[in-house]
Amino acid sequence: MSKTVIGVFSSKDQAEKAVSELRNKGFDKEISIVAKNEDKDANTDENSVMFGGDSLTDGATTGGVLGGIAGLAVGAGALAIPGIGPLIAAGPIAGLLSGAASGGIAGGLVDWGIPEDRGRYYEGQVKGGNIVAAVQSSDDKINSAADVLRNNGARDVETH
Repeated sequence: MSKTVIGVFSSKDQAEKAVSELRNKGFDKEISIVAKNEDKDANTDENSVMFGGDSLTDGATTGGVLGGIAGLAVGAGALAIPGIGPLIAAGPIAGLLSGAASGGIAGGLVDWGIPEDRGRYYEGQVKGGNIVAAVQSSDDKINSAADVLRNNGARDVETH
Protein backbone atom coordinates (compact mmCIF):
# COMPACT_ATOMS: atom_id res chain seq x y z
CA MET A 1 0.00 0.00 0.00
CA SER A 2 1.17 3.50 -0.80
CA LYS A 3 1.48 6.31 1.72
CA THR A 4 2.35 9.98 1.40
CA VAL A 5 4.74 11.93 3.61
CA ILE A 6 4.58 15.69 3.36
CA GLY A 7 6.54 18.54 4.91
CA VAL A 8 7.21 22.27 4.67
CA PHE A 9 10.53 23.97 3.98
CA SER A 10 11.14 27.64 4.60
CA SER A 11 14.13 27.81 2.27
CA LYS A 12 15.01 26.66 -1.22
CA ASP A 13 18.37 25.36 0.04
CA GLN A 14 16.71 23.05 2.56
CA ALA A 15 14.31 21.72 -0.06
CA GLU A 16 17.12 21.16 -2.57
CA LYS A 17 19.21 19.24 -0.03
CA ALA A 18 16.24 17.07 0.93
CA VAL A 19 15.39 16.26 -2.70
CA SER A 20 19.01 15.45 -3.45
CA GLU A 21 19.23 13.11 -0.45
CA LEU A 22 15.91 11.47 -1.33
CA ARG A 23 17.17 10.80 -4.85
CA ASN A 24 20.39 9.33 -3.45
CA LYS A 25 18.27 6.96 -1.35
CA GLY A 26 16.45 5.67 -4.43
CA PHE A 27 13.40 7.92 -4.46
CA ASP A 28 12.87 9.55 -7.82
CA LYS A 29 9.49 9.71 -9.52
CA GLU A 30 7.81 9.67 -6.09
CA ILE A 31 9.04 13.17 -5.12
CA SER A 32 6.87 16.25 -5.59
CA ILE A 33 7.57 19.92 -4.89
CA VAL A 34 5.14 22.85 -4.86
CA ALA A 35 6.27 26.45 -4.42
CA LYS A 36 5.18 29.95 -5.32
CA ASN A 37 6.73 31.16 -8.54
CA GLU A 38 7.67 34.65 -7.43
CA ASP A 39 10.63 34.92 -9.78
CA LYS A 40 8.70 34.66 -13.01
CA ASP A 41 9.05 37.82 -15.05
CA ALA A 42 8.12 39.07 -18.48
CA ASN A 43 11.38 37.81 -19.99
CA THR A 44 10.85 34.23 -18.86
CA ASP A 45 9.91 31.64 -21.44
CA GLU A 46 6.40 30.45 -20.58
CA ASN A 47 7.57 26.84 -20.90
CA SER A 48 10.36 27.42 -18.40
CA VAL A 49 9.65 26.64 -14.77
CA MET A 50 11.59 28.76 -12.30
CA PHE A 51 12.77 27.76 -8.85
CA GLY A 52 14.61 30.56 -7.18
CA GLY A 53 16.26 32.37 -10.07
CA ASP A 54 17.01 29.22 -12.08
CA SER A 55 15.02 27.24 -14.59
CA LEU A 56 13.93 23.76 -13.58
CA THR A 57 13.57 22.75 -17.21
CA ASP A 58 17.03 23.94 -18.25
CA GLY A 59 19.23 20.85 -18.44
CA ALA A 60 22.26 22.99 -17.60
CA THR A 61 21.11 23.30 -13.99
CA THR A 62 20.99 19.56 -13.36
CA GLY A 63 24.46 19.36 -11.89
CA GLY A 64 24.50 22.87 -10.50
CA VAL A 65 22.82 24.74 -7.72
CA LEU A 66 19.51 22.98 -8.29
CA GLY A 67 20.99 19.49 -8.49
CA GLY A 68 18.24 17.70 -6.59
CA ILE A 69 15.23 19.68 -7.69
CA ALA A 70 16.32 20.06 -11.31
CA GLY A 71 16.10 16.29 -11.60
CA LEU A 72 12.37 16.63 -11.07
CA ALA A 73 12.02 18.65 -14.27
CA VAL A 74 10.04 15.86 -15.89
CA GLY A 75 6.48 16.72 -15.08
CA ALA A 76 7.39 20.20 -13.88
CA GLY A 77 4.96 22.89 -14.76
CA ALA A 78 3.94 26.44 -14.09
CA LEU A 79 0.38 26.86 -12.88
CA ALA A 80 -1.81 29.74 -11.87
CA ILE A 81 -4.26 28.84 -9.13
CA PRO A 82 -6.93 31.40 -8.21
CA GLY A 83 -6.30 32.93 -4.81
CA ILE A 84 -2.70 31.73 -4.73
CA GLY A 85 -1.16 32.99 -7.95
CA PRO A 86 1.65 31.55 -10.04
CA LEU A 87 3.12 28.29 -8.78
CA ILE A 88 5.67 25.77 -9.81
CA ALA A 89 4.97 22.11 -9.30
CA ALA A 90 7.40 19.30 -10.03
CA GLY A 91 6.87 15.58 -9.83
CA PRO A 92 3.61 13.61 -9.74
CA ILE A 93 1.72 16.39 -7.99
CA ALA A 94 2.13 18.64 -11.05
CA GLY A 95 -0.36 16.50 -12.96
CA LEU A 96 -2.81 16.45 -10.08
CA LEU A 97 -2.71 20.21 -9.69
CA SER A 98 -3.03 20.99 -13.37
CA GLY A 99 -6.10 18.78 -13.56
CA ALA A 100 -7.68 20.29 -10.47
CA ALA A 101 -6.66 23.96 -10.60
CA SER A 102 -10.07 25.02 -9.31
CA GLY A 103 -9.57 22.81 -6.25
CA GLY A 104 -6.20 24.36 -5.58
CA ILE A 105 -3.34 22.62 -3.85
CA ALA A 106 -5.64 21.29 -1.13
CA GLY A 107 -7.75 19.51 -3.75
CA GLY A 108 -4.70 17.88 -5.28
CA LEU A 109 -3.44 16.72 -1.89
CA VAL A 110 -6.82 15.21 -1.02
CA ASP A 111 -6.37 12.98 -4.07
CA TRP A 112 -3.21 11.71 -2.36
CA GLY A 113 -5.00 10.88 0.86
CA ILE A 114 -4.14 14.08 2.76
CA PRO A 115 -7.16 15.17 4.83
CA GLU A 116 -8.85 18.30 3.44
CA ASP A 117 -8.08 20.45 6.49
CA ARG A 118 -4.39 19.53 6.32
CA GLY A 119 -4.41 20.13 2.55
CA ARG A 120 -5.71 23.64 3.18
CA TYR A 121 -2.95 24.12 5.77
CA TYR A 122 -0.24 23.11 3.27
CA GLU A 123 -1.85 25.29 0.60
CA GLY A 124 -1.59 28.22 3.01
CA GLN A 125 2.07 27.41 3.57
CA VAL A 126 2.77 27.64 -0.17
CA LYS A 127 0.72 30.82 -0.41
CA GLY A 128 2.90 32.25 2.37
CA GLY A 129 6.07 31.57 0.36
CA ASN A 130 7.13 28.23 1.80
CA ILE A 131 7.96 25.10 -0.19
CA VAL A 132 5.95 21.92 0.24
CA ALA A 133 7.60 18.60 -0.54
CA ALA A 134 5.76 15.30 -0.69
CA VAL A 135 6.85 11.73 -1.32
CA GLN A 136 4.53 8.88 -2.19
CA SER A 137 6.01 5.50 -1.44
CA SER A 138 5.40 2.06 -0.02
CA ASP A 139 4.89 1.50 3.69
CA ASP A 140 8.37 0.02 4.08
CA LYS A 141 10.12 3.11 2.64
CA ILE A 142 7.94 5.98 3.86
CA ASN A 143 9.65 6.35 7.25
CA SER A 144 13.00 6.77 5.52
CA ALA A 145 11.54 9.57 3.37
CA ALA A 146 10.05 11.26 6.46
CA ASP A 147 13.45 11.12 8.20
CA VAL A 148 15.13 12.76 5.21
CA LEU A 149 12.59 15.59 5.21
CA ARG A 150 12.99 16.18 8.96
CA ASN A 151 16.81 15.92 8.87
CA ASN A 152 16.91 18.61 6.19
CA GLY A 153 14.81 21.13 8.08
CA ALA A 154 11.24 20.32 7.08
CA ARG A 155 8.60 21.15 9.64
CA ASP A 156 5.07 19.84 9.99
CA VAL A 157 6.13 16.47 8.55
CA GLU A 158 3.17 14.11 8.43
CA THR A 159 2.50 10.69 6.95
CA HIS A 160 -0.90 9.80 5.55
